[in-house]
Amino acid sequence: MADKRIRILIADDHALFREGVRALLATADDLEVVGEVEDGRAAVQSALALHPDVVLMDITMPGLDGIEATRQITARDPAVKVLMLTMHDHEDVFFRSLSAGAAGYVLKRSGGHELMGAIRSTHQGNGYLSPFLAKALMSEYVHRGERVEEVTPARQLSAREQEILKLIAEGNSSREIAEQLELSVKTVHNHRTRLMTKLGIHRSTDLVRYAIRSGMVEVE
Repeated sequence: MADKRIRILIADDHALFREGVRALLATADDLEVVGEVEDGRAAVQSALALHPDVVLMDITMPGLDGIEATRQITARDPAVKVLMLTMHDHEDVFFRSLSAGAAGYVLKRSGGHELMGAIRSTHQGNGYLSPFLAKALMSEYVHRGERVEEVTPARQLSAREQEILKLIAEGNSSREIAEQLELSVKTVHNHRTRLMTKLGIHRSTDLVRYAIRSGMVEVE
């Protein structure tokens, strides 16, 4: 259904990269690129004018960097989801992006299948974190010494919900979880939604934090 396609704005200062991403996304019937920009200020202006479902946001761009552009977009139009698409795998940049309102974070070294899955997951409100970033979240919370006893008990969750939450915290995408548990991706998305409702959580990154603080996952 053409009117149900996910509308995407690409913000990156490398023309060849933008062309490559556009060509990749054109192979998917449910994805549509509605615009391309090469700097942060143009990203903000185009996001507010075009109201895309998802912005693919580079971080290092001239004029206004992607993190500040994300902050301005999410503050002025919360309906627009921003997915960071970057080469930066430093934890501090990742956490700054989340603080700015990014709904997900994927690395440019990822494959096309992962990028398209990340876009769909972000659009559905589940967000997306590259697996190494899930580990970064775990480490951050352990090193802060968060107290487990302050967390709402995990026993309020069903066995299946606990299983899915643990897999999310370990960095698995909805598709990977579906394959491991022999469920449909839609069923996994439904479980995510119920988890967030039960726990009073609004972002996927907070699901990871909850799993760490409740002792459901361990950090190496």
